[in-house]
Amino acid sequence: MQKLVANPKAVGVFGYSFLEQNADKVKGTKVGGVVPDYETIADASYPISRSLYFYVKDAHVGAIPGIKEYVAEFTSEKAWGPDGYLADKGLIALPDADRKAEAKNAKALKPMAKPAH
Repeated sequence: MQKLVANPKAVGVFGYSFLEQNADKVKGTKVGGVVPDYETIADASYPISRSLYFYVKDAHVGAIPGIKEYVAEFTSEKAWGPDGYLADKGLIALPDADRKAEAKNAKALKPMAKPAH
């Protein structure tokens, strides 16, 4: 942060929560005419935003105690919802329909689709 503030021509890449917490010192940059804000990051219209992924190895499901509970907790509304405790840490919630679909997949421990080669 000190280097960005000291050099007004400097560019930094960091999470939105950092930008939000330091809005008095730095400003976000439009990309493709889109400003970085909660909505444009949540709906992926800010072109350099990306989702947070976490993976559970299929071989660990049923073999490592607590994996299913961990996935359920992480994908619960109290964790990843717009007012969840992860929002306090800077997580931007997926739109409601996407979050609901991903929660359903997580609850079912649905494997990711294998890429076609």
